Amino acid sequence: MGLTKRATIYLDADLHRAVRMKAAEIEKSVSELVNAALRHSLADDADDLAAFGDRAKEPNLDFEALVKDLRRRGKL
Repeated sequence: MGLTKRATIYLDADLHRAVRMKAAEIEKSVSELVNAALRHSLADDADDLAAFGDRAKEPNLDFEALVKDLRRRGKL
């Protein structure tokens, strides 16, 4: 697991019960499940930031102009 740090977190009672049951079911610790969930969430954030970076140079569209154009062309 590498270097670890201790942290105190507070979970809703129902969530705590569910994560403890899940951990027991898959023979993992609550800490392992929380670490995995945080890694997954941070990876999603990294993917989103990369996508924003990839699209940063795309032109901005004015929403009002877009709606007017769609209406003018009979699409709305």
